Amino acid sequence: MTLLFKSDVDRADIWRDALTAQLPDLEFRVWPAVGDPSEIEFALVWNPARGELAKLPNLKAIFSLGAGIDHLASDPDLPKQVPVVRMVDQSLTLGMTEFVVMSVLRHHRRVHDYELQQRQKIWEQHVTPLSWQRKVGILGLGVLGSDAAEKLTYLGFDVAGWSRNEKKQAGVTSYFGKDGLRPFLERSEILVCLLPLTTETRGILNSETLSLLPRGACLINVGRGEHMIPDDILAALNSGQLSAATLDVFPQEPLPESSALWDHPKVLITPHAASITLPTTAAESIAESIRRLGRGEALENVVDFERGY
Repeated sequence: MTLLFKSDVDRADIWRDALTAQLPDLEFRVWPAVGDPSEIEFALVWNPARGELAKLPNLKAIFSLGAGIDHLASDPDLPKQVPVVRMVDQSLTLGMTEFVVMSVLRHHRRVHDYELQQRQKIWEQHVTPLSWQRKVGILGLGVLGSDAAEKLTYLGFDVAGWSRNEKKQAGVTSYFGKDGLRPFLERSEILVCLLPLTTETRGILNSETLSLLPRGACLINVGRGEHMIPDDILAALNSGQLSAATLDVFPQEPLPESSALWDHPKVLITPHAASITLPTTAAESIAESIRRLGRGEALENVVDFERGY
């Protein structure tokens, strides 16, 4: 069996070692050294060039290196008959939950204010509510969102989630559909975006939705950069509608040096680093998917492109 690897980050050797440890008979090729395209059965990719996957006539499955699949959905020539498997991995989930919990606690305890005060040499204490008095809202209750919600509930936060359809999760208030978005936003003092990127969710963090949050709310975007309208977020920060924001993803990456977000005193920027897929654990799930195909079994975590995730 032959697998083609394509990533924007040069970690090919690590992925090769991890996958061949699971599948000793695997031939691992790194794009653009494709060799004979007809020999490629599997592709493990992030942001491949448009049309490249369509050149592989015997492709059996496409594996995404990350939880998002918009980098594949945007390819008009993506072979429709080949299943696309989104990354569901314990390290990816744990890493995202760690980042979300850290960011929620940072905003809950107003660490962003103390950081600013330190630079200004201001000694001033701020009284913050207890965790169960703080309303946290999570946009998106998929694998990543539901795990973060579970851990935040354990810490005592008043957690609600919004999704396309109703979700039932212990300790988490469910809002769903178009009618549920407004009341969800109106109660979210710390808003976390973990949505998939679809036609409906593109640009969802805009002036209209941000205006529905309680004044002085905090925003954490770890979904996709295209979820937010940067100018609208800047306006909300400057008006005081948002008191602070943690932004890990952006419509254009790397974030241009000219962006006003870099120097904004109320913004923490991280370079799309909230959670990174670790080859040592992700290889296990990829290998199991390949084995399932070999046994004639259905794949798990296959993308439904009509839903967008």
